[in-house]
Formats: sequence, C-alpha cells, structure tokens
Amino acid sequence: MTSKLDQLRNYSDVVADTGDIEAIKRFQPLDATTNPSLLLKAASVPGYQSLIDQYAGELNASSTEADLRRTANRLAVAIGSEISAIVPGRVSTEIDAHLSFDREATVNQAKEIIELYSARGISADRILIKIASTWEGIRAAEQLEKQGINCNLTLLFGFGQAQACADAGVTLISPFVGRIYDWYKQRGEDQTDPEQDYGVASVRRIYRYYKTHGYNTVVMGASFRNTGQIEALAGCDRLTISPALLEELSSDSGELSHRLRPDDATSDDAKSMLDESQFRFALNEDAMATEKLAEGIRLFAADQRKLQQLLIER
Repeated sequence: MTSKLDQLRNYSDVVADTGDIEAIKRFQPLDATTNPSLLLKAASVPGYQSLIDQYAGELNASSTEADLRRTANRLAVAIGSEISAIVPGRVSTEIDAHLSFDREATVNQAKEIIELYSARGISADRILIKIASTWEGIRAAEQLEKQGINCNLTLLFGFGQAQACADAGVTLISPFVGRIYDWYKQRGEDQTDPEQDYGVASVRRIYRYYKTHGYNTVVMGASFRNTGQIEALAGCDRLTISPALLEELSSDSGELSHRLRPDDATSDDAKSMLDESQFRFALNEDAMATEKLAEGIRLFAADQRKLQQLLIER
C-alpha cells in the first residue's frame, strides 16, 4: 500500500511548512509557506549562509530600524525565490508582524514584496502575501486582492476571523490547528482522540461554512502537533505540514480515510457578514482566539527582531 502522505495528496494539496530547501526537495509539496520563525530557523541552514552573509554585509552599527526591517524583508524574498525554483505552486511570504494593526503599512510592504519578487523574475501569481487576521490585516488583504495581489491570512483561530476573511475575498486562510489544541490542552482538556480535538473541529466548521455558502477562499489547515490531526482533516483544500510530520506520514503505509468532501459539507452556521464592531466583539467573546492571536503576533514580532539582530551581528 502507498504511504499515507501519497494517499493524502489524493485528497488535499500538500504544502511544506518550512524554509528548509532540502526538506522541500525531498517531499515535493505543491506550495511552501514561511513565517518569521521559520526564516529564523532557515538562517542556520548551511545552504543559506551565503545569502545571510550578503544581506548582513549591507548593515552596520548605524543602521536604522527601517534599514533592518527592509533588509530582513529582502532576505525573506531571497529565500522565497530559492523555494519558488523548487515548488510548482506558490510561496507565502509574511508581512512584518509589527504592522499587524496598520492597514496602510501592510499594503505598502505587500507591494514592496511583490516588486522585489518581480525584480527576480517571479510573477505575482506565484506569491501569497501572509497577513495576520486582525481587522486591519483583513482590510489590507481586501484592498490587495482587488489589485491582483493574492493573500494568505494567518494566525486565524476564531470563526469570526474566518467569516471576515471570506467576505473580504481573500485567496486563502491558514487556521492554526495545533495552537488551538495547545490552548485547550493547557486547560486540562482531553484531546487524545482527533474527534475531540478543538483545532480539528475549528477547521471542519470553517470548511463546512465556506462550502455551504459558496465562498472561493481556500482553507489550509496549519500548525499541526501530530499526524492524527492531519488525517482527521484529509480532504481539506490544503494542509501545510512540517518536515517532521511529512516524514511520519511518508513512513506510514496504513489506510488513510477521506474525511472532508465539499459536496457533503453542510454548515449549521447561517451566512453572516460582520462589520468592524461585530468582528471585534466576536473575537473578544472567544478567549482562546483573542489570546492566541495576540500571542502569535508577539512571537512572530520577536522572531523578526531576532532575525534582524542576527543580520547586524553577523
């Protein structure tokens, strides 16, 4: 029997959740997605050292914060360009988390990223701009989509975030299964069975809502803690998976069931378009989503600063 990874490819598009070139070459995903944390890890990979040295050489002790952010942005595009030469689909490149509550700055950095890729001969249709699913981020993505720049809305934990993203017409969302799981696990919730997993349940609910109400936004489950979560979402539009879990799936030849199908999806949630106050209240009512969104932005911002520090100290 074929591996579970090969079976999964029959049901869902598989995306590599890594910036590691060698892992991407090995598992041959359709797309690849990165974030500041993954780029920080990638900076230690031998194959990237020449790039790190190149961009570090542009900085010195007198470099401003704007210089640091701009250089880190260019490094992210350089790494994304290396990845784009391997994957047949798209590469997601993330907006600086410090801009998560600034719509105009998010739009401007997204355009800068697309221009940097274009200068390397990589067209906009090969790139997804990753933006945190704040109200400001969603509004920025809505504006960018109208200008032909496709977006991946990340750090998505609450159902209201998913509703707002769909109404904004974003290309793709990345609901974070593992971080939802973590929040409930820390509070003593038993989630040993994927059918009891709050992260799995969240993605299933979003998937059913999108398919029932005819939204075209792609649902890409992300941030997995174990292969059971992945298997429980087999059939989700896309799944972005770490190299360690890709390895586990490729080594397992058991049978994988097809769990999600668009034609069978029926949502209990009525279609609803949230305005800003409704969005913010829905997020406020969901303690898990509120806490994990804030934490995720803090962590990505911290890793962005670490990456910048690495460059200036090189």
